Amino acid sequence: MLEKPMDVLTAFPVRKTKRQKQAFREAVQSFAEQLGYPCSVESGSFGSRNLIIGNPERADYLVTAHYDTCARLPIPNFLTPCNLWSFLLFNFLLWLIIVAISICVGVAVALLWDSPWGNLAAVAAAVLFLILMLLGPANPGNANDNTSGVVTLLEIAKSMPENQRRKVCFVLFDLEEARLIGSASYRKAHKTQTDRQMVLNLDCVGDGDHLILFPTKKLKKDRKRLTSLYKACGYFGKKSILLHEKGFAFYPSDQANFPYGVGVCALKKRGKTLYLDRIHTKKDTILDRTNVNLLRAALITYICRDAAQ
Repeated sequence: MLEKPMDVLTAFPVRKTKRQKQAFREAVQSFAEQLGYPCSVESGSFGSRNLIIGNPERADYLVTAHYDTCARLPIPNFLTPCNLWSFLLFNFLLWLIIVAISICVGVAVALLWDSPWGNLAAVAAAVLFLILMLLGPANPGNANDNTSGVVTLLEIAKSMPENQRRKVCFVLFDLEEARLIGSASYRKAHKTQTDRQMVLNLDCVGDGDHLILFPTKKLKKDRKRLTSLYKACGYFGKKSILLHEKGFAFYPSDQANFPYGVGVCALKKRGKTLYLDRIHTKKDTILDRTNVNLLRAALITYICRDAAQ
């Protein structure tokens, strides 16, 4: 049962097993229907279940977020979406560490079982341990990734003026952590509609003072649509909402599956480097309500003003 969107943080802190996801979807569906939205659950590839709030056929905007919980990694995932070399270097080191740990597990098995079968078991152990780290036990801390996106989506749905609701559909994607499976399934099922819709994807918006909008390549080429996004931007004390229009940008999330997608995230800043840290470990415990409130107001203003023109 959800009385307010922020209750997701305490009532459904982990959403990884089939039972956990179903309980979460049922609670959100009940909450959204009490607000007057029609809801449905749509099945996709590999058992994914996307929760649709609103009418996806007539909407001009999709506000989206993934609700599945990632596996816990040995070190935090560190992203620098605007710095190519830092991004490549960290991801190389992360995979190197994960593979090295897996190999060590395999070597240990081989030493303990000195036989031809032991060698086979060593390879199997290394592979299974690698899979376990990537798809294994849920990370207990996921306030930012992606409870923050879910809460913000529900706050927008709750606060959207009733006369504007027909313009917007809200979608909670499953299996984002398994390489964007839920959003890919949704795109395939709604290709005609999503060829024209603006998709505002909320992922890790709870920890950081710099709320950045990352448009897809196709959206960058559409000057009218791109320029309209500046309606959501601004400076609010130490916090800001900014559009990243020029230079390198790579934010790996569900917006990548849509032509007119916008990835929305919160980043920290050191020097000139914008970065995201803490996620995929138990240190992911920060969900700044100010970020939620800023994005709710900014995106509702953007959608309503843009829809009025």
